[in-house]
Amino acid sequence: QVQLVESGGGLMQAGGSLRLSCAISTRTFNPYATGWFRQAPGKERDFVAATWIGDRTSYAESVKGRFVISRDYAKNMVYLQMNSLKPEDTAVYYCAVRRLPGPISYNYDYWGHGTQVTVSS
Repeated sequence: QVQLVESGGGLMQAGGSLRLSCAISTRTFNPYATGWFRQAPGKERDFVAATWIGDRTSYAESVKGRFVISRDYAKNMVYLQMNSLKPEDTAVYYCAVRRLPGPISYNYDYWGHGTQVTVSS
């Protein structure tokens, strides 16, 4: 059984920072990759950032230079540090894991329930 639980969302003014956390519970496998995605009202869910074996990372262009993804293997946690927040960052943010190597920005296997991030102007 796989469980992903996000936390850390909330309301923040533009220019501020938030850190999202995701607790990962996977009893039978170690994820190849963990990622963050977001979905704004009326829009599709979009890739935000991912980290995978070897501590490699990838970011959407819209967050590059502002967001940092990190993974703590000992604690089974993944984090998303979000700086210089903009109103357009407002969305529900989802944590996801991918079991096997493959495209890093889609086709994830397991998802959390999401945490709301609202950025006011």
